[in-house]
Amino acid sequence: MRVLECVFLLTLISAVHGQSLTSSEPVVNRPGESVTLSCTVSGISMGSYWMHWIRQKPGKGLEWIGYIDTGTTDYYAQSLQRQFTITKDNSKNQLYLKVNSLKT
Repeated sequence: MRVLECVFLLTLISAVHGQSLTSSEPVVNRPGESVTLSCTVSGISMGSYWMHWIRQKPGKGLEWIGYIDTGTTDYYAQSLQRQFTITKDNSKNQLYLKVNSLKT
């Protein structure tokens, strides 16, 4: 089992001040299982912005995973398609990243 660590950043189209992010707790899952990470956003109306997920593996640089636009259309890095699913719940100001079939 491995602790899944994901570094995510909030990228906004325009400058916004006073926002904050609260991530879900770390999780431990087995390879092949799926897990959903969440990020609660405060200080902005999430439905007005494109929300991006970015990861950083230990010892590596930042890697853009993908984003969800102001609606429900999601886009992914070509090399990572099918590995992740990005969704959001504007009413809760929550952003989700489902990691499909964890790898070691």
